[in-house]
Amino acid sequence: MTLDKLQMGTSARLMHIDSSATLRSRLLELGLTPGTDVSIVRVAPMGDPIEVKVRGYRLTLRKKDAALINCQKI
Repeated sequence: MTLDKLQMGTSARLMHIDSSATLRSRLLELGLTPGTDVSIVRVAPMGDPIEVKVRGYRLTLRKKDAALINCQKI
């Protein structure tokens, strides 16, 4: 399952990022590392962007970037 498919209020554990080296390294710098728990805080009315809570802060991601992040519901 990918991060963009989760519903608001759902929590998940990040598994891996399927992306180019540049975007992958940027997401890792932001704290989206494998094994990290995230929860979906908000989704914009048209579905883009998505706000997630990770490591105690809120991060907004574009839906196309969230689609590259594989996760597992917890």
